[in-house]
Amino acid sequence: MAQGVFVITEQRDGAFRKVSYEAVSEARRVADGMSTEVAAVVCGTGIEGIAGELEKYGADKILVADDPSLADYTTDAYTNVIAGLVQSVDPALIVIGASSQGKDLAARLAARLDAGLAMDCTAIKLDNGKLTFTRPMFGGKIFADVEIEGGLQIVAIRPNVMDITEAPRACVTEKPAVQAGDVKTALVEKSMDTGDRIELTEADIVVSGGRGTGGKFDPIEQLAVAFGGAVGASRSAVDEGWRPHSDQVGQTGKVVSPGMYVACGISGAIQHLAGMSTSKYIVAINKDPEAPIFSKADLGVVGDLFEVVPAVVEEVKKIKS
Repeated sequence: MAQGVFVITEQRDGAFRKVSYEAVSEARRVADGMSTEVAAVVCGTGIEGIAGELEKYGADKILVADDPSLADYTTDAYTNVIAGLVQSVDPALIVIGASSQGKDLAARLAARLDAGLAMDCTAIKLDNGKLTFTRPMFGGKIFADVEIEGGLQIVAIRPNVMDITEAPRACVTEKPAVQAGDVKTALVEKSMDTGDRIELTEADIVVSGGRGTGGKFDPIEQLAVAFGGAVGASRSAVDEGWRPHSDQVGQTGKVVSPGMYVACGISGAIQHLAGMSTSKYIVAINKDPEAPIFSKADLGVVGDLFEVVPAVVEEVKKIKS
């Protein structure tokens, strides 16, 4: 009989993505409610050194899939390897982060394993042994509680939503044989443009600019630096060529859930709100008092962002000094 919780972690260049710790922590919470164990898999090459980090977040077993064929993510190789491991462990639930990679992999695994999938979830509830998953629908206009039929369930959790909780325990580490199988795709080139910047989907604070910036993002960047956060942008700012698409927040960009989201010169179209509505605290700065963004903001400032933002930057610097 299927039992246990299986976590698929994600690492980049030998460092775990933040959502991996969130996934293991949430899996531990659910597993405790089900009186079962947590197994986590790490894929890549030369990754044995980082695998032990998962122990303090509640993993009972860590599977290290270390092979040159897994050095870079390809859907075929990762699906083949992880599907085999899932079948050997036979869990009741698979938890994975809903990152770009996680969404791609979760969908392929659901098809391969004939499992139900709840995507981009913001909460997992366990009641009388039954799991319920909360996920946004229709561009974030509503949140639906869904149940998955069948023995194997897969949930992809939205990054930056679940709490990271340390729960150290005795852990067993295994290094299973890797069978990458038939891989029809190959990575030709990899271009990373993030540098030392904080990953937008993992930032605790995001400062975004929109059409109201007129393309002048210096104040936005300065505020992000002062807060120690990341810079985002609305679709209109990206369409104008003021920011790269990697900075876009919204329905056709990235979905973020920071502790604080600061929207500067952003009107608040529904497509943008879909990408940041689950932020814990929303601040809006706009000179139009009728801007829709104010209806979603916890704090609204009616004013010229080129006057308000520099003043905020100076105050933040004073507080930190």
